Amino acid sequence: MPWVGVDGVELHYTEQGQGPPIVFSHGLLWSGTMFDDEIAALSSRYRCIAYDHRGQGRSASSPTPYDMERLTDDAAALIEKLGAAPCHFVGLSMGGFVGMRLAARRPELLKTLTLIETAADGEPRLNVPKYQALSLVARFLGFKPVVGAVMRIMFGKSFLGDAARAPLRERKRAELVALDVPRVEAALHAVVARRPIASELARIRTPTLVLHGDEDRAIVMPRAEKMARAIAGARLVVLPRAGHTSSVETPEAVTRALGEFLEAHP
Repeated sequence: MPWVGVDGVELHYTEQGQGPPIVFSHGLLWSGTMFDDEIAALSSRYRCIAYDHRGQGRSASSPTPYDMERLTDDAAALIEKLGAAPCHFVGLSMGGFVGMRLAARRPELLKTLTLIETAADGEPRLNVPKYQALSLVARFLGFKPVVGAVMRIMFGKSFLGDAARAPLRERKRAELVALDVPRVEAALHAVVARRPIASELARIRTPTLVLHGDEDRAIVMPRAEKMARAIAGARLVVLPRAGHTSSVETPEAVTRALGEFLEAHP
């Protein structure tokens, strides 16, 4: 398995295919594997790189506390060290927080930007105590008692109620139960305490696609719409029957929208 050293931390990544590079940046609690279906479909035409944020997935734990700015610096260093600039950057939720910062501050690294189930504001105040409560329970009892609540945050009602997707749901549930609580608390703090980036969106000139599930309860549609309006030329595509993790819930729709967008910006 390949790793790249960034600021004293070994970041894990996978690479598949040849062609223009796409860098996939995952959401909170998951890893680069959440893009497996999209990579399988696109790697015949693109060099697909999926990495794990520090302290998540197979990447090493961070020796110090970190924030969204540190994760953005990690992504920039990884892109440069892998010779992937300028790349098509695809970020989901937490990965989108990183992608917006890269586009506003390091535009030379990006060819296009795709933002999936993400927003440019800070964490809504009403969400903070809910996430803190989940974290507190997990700290003392592990993730098993809270996994049902987390699944309802991460996935839409269509995915959760589809009998045919039961095996996939169980795999995702098992991934959550197996999470290391201290690592999750560090990542959750980086998300909850992030500073808004809405004031920097006007600086983004990178061609931008916004994909958002119409059943997303973690980041509701109006927040994504506001973000898309603030980025010059951004295109918003609504994904039916998808929640906060559309790359897993509706991979065909994500791949189709992403493929069409990338082909329009060769």
